[in-house]
Amino acid sequence: MVFGKIRELICEQLGVEEDKVTMDSNMVIDLGADSLDVIDLAMSIEDEFNIEVPDDEIKNIVTVGDIVRFIEQK
Repeated sequence: MVFGKIRELICEQLGVEEDKVTMDSNMVIDLGADSLDVIDLAMSIEDEFNIEVPDDEIKNIVTVGDIVRFIEQK
């Protein structure tokens, strides 16, 4: 399941508890990510799912759900 793996990556990289990571969680407001964290997460997603996350797509990532939807569309 894509969400489960994304939640695992976010918890590992941002040091947040699993119960804080939902599809509606805002990466910055709810999870405390800064722009560098989002870029690092994008790189981890690329490695984990063997896809490319273009720079212009990174700026569109606001919620965890945005990440899941992006991956599911690939």
